[in-house]
This record gives sequence, C-alpha cells and structure tokens, in this order.
Amino acid sequence: MQILNNLFRAFVRRRRLGGLFRRRAIPTGHSANQARSVPPELTRNLLLASRNDARATLARLNSSEDGLYDEGAEALLAQLGPNEVEHEQPLSPLQHLWQCYKNPFNLLLTLLAVVSYVTEDVKATIVIGSMVVLSTLLRFVQEGRSNRAAARLQALVSNKATVLRRVDGVHEERQSSGFGAHAQQREVPLRELMPGDIIMLSAGDMIPADCRVLSAKDLFVSQAAMTGESLPVEKQPEAATSVDAGSVLDATNLLFMGTNVVSGSALAAVLATGNRTYFGTIATRVTSTDRAPTAFENGVNSVSWLLIRFAAIMVPIVLLLNGFTKGDWTEAFLFALSVAVGLTPEMLPMIVTSTLAKGAVSLSRQKVVVKRLDAIQNFGAMDVLCTDKTGTLTQDRIALERHTDVMGHDSDEVLQFAYLNSYYQTGLKNLLDRAVLEHVELHTAMRVTEDYRKVDEIPFDFQRRRMSVVVAERDHHHELICKGALEEILQCCTQMRDGDALLPLTPERITQVLEVTQQLNAEGLRVVAVAMKEVPPGKTQYGIPDECDLTLIGYVAFLDPPKETAASAIKALHEHGVVVKVLTGDSELVARKVCRDVGLSVDQVLLGNDVEAMDEPTLRDAVERYTLFAKLAPLHKERIVRALRANGHITGFMGDGINDAPALRAADIGISVDSAVDIAKEAADIILLEKSLMVLEQGVVEGRRTFSNMLKYIRMTASSNFGNVFSVLIASAFIPFLPMLPMQLLMQNLLYDISQIAIPFDNVDDELVKKPLRWNPQDIGRFMVFFGPISSLFDVITFVLMWFVFHANTPDKQALFQSGWFVVGLLTQTLIVHMIRTPKIPFIQSRASWPLLLMTGVVMAAGIFLPMGPLASYFKMQALPASYFPWLVVILLCYAVVTTLLKRVYIRRYGWQ
Repeated sequence: MQILNNLFRAFVRRRRLGGLFRRRAIPTGHSANQARSVPPELTRNLLLASRNDARATLARLNSSEDGLYDEGAEALLAQLGPNEVEHEQPLSPLQHLWQCYKNPFNLLLTLLAVVSYVTEDVKATIVIGSMVVLSTLLRFVQEGRSNRAAARLQALVSNKATVLRRVDGVHEERQSSGFGAHAQQREVPLRELMPGDIIMLSAGDMIPADCRVLSAKDLFVSQAAMTGESLPVEKQPEAATSVDAGSVLDATNLLFMGTNVVSGSALAAVLATGNRTYFGTIATRVTSTDRAPTAFENGVNSVSWLLIRFAAIMVPIVLLLNGFTKGDWTEAFLFALSVAVGLTPEMLPMIVTSTLAKGAVSLSRQKVVVKRLDAIQNFGAMDVLCTDKTGTLTQDRIALERHTDVMGHDSDEVLQFAYLNSYYQTGLKNLLDRAVLEHVELHTAMRVTEDYRKVDEIPFDFQRRRMSVVVAERDHHHELICKGALEEILQCCTQMRDGDALLPLTPERITQVLEVTQQLNAEGLRVVAVAMKEVPPGKTQYGIPDECDLTLIGYVAFLDPPKETAASAIKALHEHGVVVKVLTGDSELVARKVCRDVGLSVDQVLLGNDVEAMDEPTLRDAVERYTLFAKLAPLHKERIVRALRANGHITGFMGDGINDAPALRAADIGISVDSAVDIAKEAADIILLEKSLMVLEQGVVEGRRTFSNMLKYIRMTASSNFGNVFSVLIASAFIPFLPMLPMQLLMQNLLYDISQIAIPFDNVDDELVKKPLRWNPQDIGRFMVFFGPISSLFDVITFVLMWFVFHANTPDKQALFQSGWFVVGLLTQTLIVHMIRTPKIPFIQSRASWPLLLMTGVVMAAGIFLPMGPLASYFKMQALPASYFPWLVVILLCYAVVTTLLKRVYIRRYGWQ
C-alpha cells in the first residue's frame, strides 16, 4: 500500500511548464519508438520546418523576422490556450471526495457498518457510518485547503522568456535587415508564448516550446530530458535535408520543449506550444514514470504495514479467543473487526497532509517556496549545506572596483574594451557584465553607437570560461575583444601590452602576471582578464579557433563584499547541526578571503583539478576534511555532493546558475532562488524568494518542527495500538463477556482520532530543532514496543478495579465494566500525546499549543459525558458511580508519572529526536 502516493498526489503536480521535465527522461533508443507515439501531423510539421529555410518557416507561421504583434499573440492565446503541457488535472470535488474515502481503513469501517446493518444493529451502523463520514470530510476539507495553499505557493515562482515583438507601423515590405531589426524585446511568461513568437535563448535557459533555430552562435543544447543522451548537441540554423520521420529529434535546427541551453546563444521561432509539442504528445508516457519513494515515504509506509501486519496476526486471535470463550461468534466477529479498526492509523494520511501543508505555508511566510512537500523532511534532516559563494555569502551586488593594465596600474583603455565586450554580447549577462555597463558615461565618450558596429560574437561556455565579441571600429578594422578567467585567457595570448610596448608572453612575464592578479585576489577582488587583437575587416563569421594570438591588455577587478548577516547565519546553522561547505568556481584566494570574513574556518582548499584526479573513495574521504572547494567545474560540484551523500550525510545544495544544476539534482534537497536561471529553478526542490542564508536557517528550523509533529502522531499511534492489542487479548482470555462492545470501541477510536487533528499546529521544543531530524523506522518499532505495554498495564489495573471494587464481573453488569474501561482507555490514549510530545516533563517544562490543549480537553469531556449523559443507553453504557472518579484521577496521575519516569529511561538508553 503506497499511502503517500495518494497522500501527496495533489502536491507533486507541477503547476509550471518546467515541472514536467524533472528527473524524467525518455530512454535512449528513442527515435523509432517515439515516432510511433507522436501524431503523424506533428512529425510532418516538424520535418517541414526543419527542411525549409528560416523565412519560409516564419511565413508558414504567419509571422515575420520581427515576430508577432502583441494583438496577434493575444488572439492566438485565446484560440490555442496557454503554453502548458497537459498534466495531472486537479480533481473535481466528487473525485477528491472519493480519493479521500477509498483508503483501506475507511473500506474496513464500511464493511463493519454493512455487517452491523445486516445484523440489525442500527446504533452501531450509525456510529460507524458517522466515523467514516467524519474521517472522510476532515481529510477532504484539510487536503482542499492544502491544495489551494500549494497552488498559491507555486504561483510565487515564475519563469519568463525574452521574445521579440513587432513594432506598429513597420511594414514587412521593407528591405530585410536581419531578425529582430525592428522589434522590441519583451519579458513574457512562458505560458503566454505562441507559435510565431521569436525568442532569445542563452546559456541556462529552458527551451519553452518546440522551436526552429533562426540564428545561432555556438549553440549547444542538452536533450537528455528527451533522449536520455548526456552529451550536449550543437544546433545550427541551416535547413536540413537528411532528416526523416524516424530521426526528427536529431534535426540540428530544431529545439524541443523540455531541453535546455548549455552554452551559446540563439534566436528561435516557436513552432508549437503546450500539448501540440513533441513533448506534449508523449507527456502521459513521461508523467506515468513515478519517481522513487523518498526515505520518508518508505518510513511511513513501513510503519503502516507494520501495524497492518500486526493486525492481520492479532485480529484472528481475538476472534477465535472471544468466539470460543463467549460462544457468540457474530459478536466476536464484530468485536474483532472493531479491534482491526482500532489498530489501523486511519488518520495518518490526514495528519501527514495537514502537517506538511502547514509547514509549507509557514515556510512561505519565511519567503521559502516548497515545490515538493515531502522535501520538508529532508530540509529538517539536512546536516551538510553546500553553497556557492556569490550572492549567498556575498551581497550579490558586484561593483567594478579596479581596471588596471597588465602590471596593475589603473587603465581607462582596459575599461573601454571591457565595456564594448559586455555591451555587444547577447548571451547571459551576468553580474560582472552589469557592473561594467553601469559606467554609462563611456557610451557617450566612446561614441559607441556612431563609431562601432557589432560583427559577431563567440558566446561564453563553461569549458572555455571566456567569451568574445568582434566589433568594427569605423569599418577600418575588426577588433576581437575577449574577456574571461585569467588562466583561460592566458592560453589564448602570445603577447601582452605594457604601456605602449607589446612584449612576448614569456614564462617570466606570466609569473609577473600571476603575482599581480594574486595580489588583487588577496584583497578579495575577483579578476577578469581582458585581451584583444585586430583582424582585417573582410571576415564576417568568427568562432572559437579565432580566439588565438591575442594580446593581454589588463584586468577588470570586482568586489562582492560579504553580507552583513552571513556570519551570524552560518553560526546559526552550525548551532543547528548543519555544516556549511563552500563550492565555488572562483579563485582560491578570493574564496578564502570571503570565507574568512564570514567566520568559516578554512585551513586547506581543495581545487577542481584535485577533485578531477581523485577516485571515489579518495574523494569521499576528502569531502569530510575540506570546507572550501574552489575553481570547480559543474561536474566537480556534482561529484562532491554525491560523495557527501555516499558518506551518509543528508546534503543540501544551494545555487542559482546553470553550472549548479547537476549538483542541485544530485543533492537530497536542491535549493535555488527566484532569480536563478530556469534550469536551476527546475532542478531545485525549494525556492528561496530571498537569497539569504538567514532565511535558509529559518527554513531548516521550520522543516524540523514539521517533521517533529508528524513523528508525534506516528509514535503515539504505534505505541497506543500496540498496547491496546495486549489489553484486548488479556480481557478476552479472562473475562466472560466482551470487554467493550464493537460500537463502543469504534466510538472511542473516533474520539481519540479527533483529539489528534490539532497535532500539526502543536508547539515544538527548541531543543528538538537544534539538530537534524532523520527518519528512523527502527526507532519507531523500538518506541512502540517500549511504551505500548505501559498502557496495557493500566488497562489491566482498570479491569481489576471494575471487577473487584465495583463488582462488574457478571454478564448482566458488563455495561458498567465496559463504561469504566471506555473512559480510562480514551483518557489515557488522549493523554499519551502530551507524554510523548516532548522529552521534558509535560505541562510543566513543555506545554502543548492551545489548539491541542483545547482539543484534548473537549475529547476527554466528551468521553466522560457519553456514559454519564442521556446518550449512554444508545451506546449500551451505564452511568459510573461517583466513587469511580477518584480512582480515575489516581490511574491517570500514575499513568502520567510512570510514563514520564520510563521516558527518562528510554532517553538515557536510546536518545530522543
């Protein structure tokens, strides 16, 4: 029985376009099999778009080189609907009600109600039917609220695309001057993209629809979500002639929804959206692939199955024992079924749903959006947090601090070349580019618009770690301007400029260069090298091979100061048992200084090259000893995260770039921010609306509170049910009548369950959130065996009391016996949550929340009222004598004291989480 599969069904639905792609891939060997599952019309349209040139494709889409008009896009949106793949639709109220009803526990209750009706026990039928209705409605109402809350949270995270839209008054008869020459750039939500839209793509973007490449520069796309192939594929705009229906996914000029841009840039025309995409046509096959159950799901399922197996063994024993000793097999059968109901945790789905939903809403108040509710458990269990440096430990407000020549002297010329590079590049403009472009005075002083014209660019990628633009200066010559990581730039340079002199880049001069840049790094500055070369004006297409024989002209150095709250946040995380490790692609010196400023002790640094050379056992040992990992490639981050998980750590990773996506997927809990690139947000389980470690620390604490409250109910249910079975067996063996009628047992169970619906809103001791909380099914079993017999002991004391003191020892006085045990059983079961909700002394050192206290008081009062009030005859009970209640108080006090004392023994021996 996969309880949580139904439990979380409403929440694992992806409300966003990208949500259909995560952790799912169509197996390799895709072409033939998928072609048969895709409508022939779609395949024909894709083939036609691939074989036609770009302008013919736009004409077929009733679009132009400048894209669609806003009015035309709006009309298409109304006609075709939003760009969303059909996913699991929200259930209708009737369907949801059915889902809430059809769990094994309600089915068992229904069977019992039918049997009661057949045997003409109308009162039992009414009570059991009320129990089913109340249980179903409680879950229906609570899950409905949770669904709506989850939908509101998902709406806080949005993805957008940059599109080109036509400007009014521009006629298509004009001379063509390139795609988008007379268009405006717009940020449009992905769901509003329409066929005919022209979108701009760069590294980190998800492909939001099926598209035809119009122009591209070193465009590499990961198609793993569609084909299962791990290597990126290069895409180009040229028309294809060798593509057939069986290999449409291999077309080099087509982009498919669900893939993502690894490097380069492109303009692409949207061919199809939503269900009309290649992905949309096979979405049902893709979404039918369930992800593997989490440790939490497995744990809850294991407890449920444990109780069900326990019931499967004990219930027949109860049936046979009562049948042979009492002689009334019908009554024995009803009683055995009632015991089975009492053993099943029918409120478990609702309690877990309520607790997780309440935790998600609480986290949203901390500006934390939970994409998968079961990720909350990993949030609370996390004991290692890996984080990047920029924007997390630092302010994410990079300022251009220095612009120097090769020898470290201030140089305006270097800044001018860096400005041209940042201004004309069309790829992903990072914070460094924005810091350079803040020097807007250069635009006028250099006469950028008048004297310069862009010729081409060579986009950034994470292998080269540099990017170049080629500009024509007054058409006299071309200048290739390259900026990027120092080591990568040096590989392309053969000389350097020192003043007006051009000097060969000898090993000695390289040493000088490194000394200058290391000094800048030691000041906490991030150094980006700038190089250039002049090229004759005849060439119009440039590529990576042209990045050679460059002249190093200087550096631009940036400062990203640590956040004021970073040190206190890291300290708070350490106090809560979370070790922070920094994984960065930046240089060792810069990263070391930032770590020092925020209070992270760094003795040694593990570099990316060292990670590359290590085998897995060596890396698993190294990740325990190092706090700072610098100059890492994306796959290095992923390997480090996997090594930490292999060592048994619950590992979180926080990142916002395309280079962080592999590590985000590899972590137990991926954490990103709303400003992250699409692929990073898609890979994450949790989105921070505020990129702050302090917010993260608050989220960790809330996750632990949520998990702790779930654990209370599971522990309580397991131990109480375990104890009840022994009580029933003892009573059945020695008492000549049923210790409690089936209807009474069901009513007791119903009231007991109602008392627990406030558990998700209970307080949690500060000590319980100081360290990571992990799911441990073995601990649940041990807890059940340890505390269950305590309730059985006091049940036996109640049997003795009713038998010898109140002389309820004959069948004609069974109503008194049953009423006495009904009250004691209900009150001890209700009281137990206060005993085990905290390792402290309940009501004195730790007090429950007012909703739980109120619910406990109401249910205890109702339990006493039933045998004492006018409803007693309906439940075949008898009013208890006044002398019973002093005994009741003594039993409850002794129960609380014994449970508290034995709890201390349990904590000393096994601990408490």
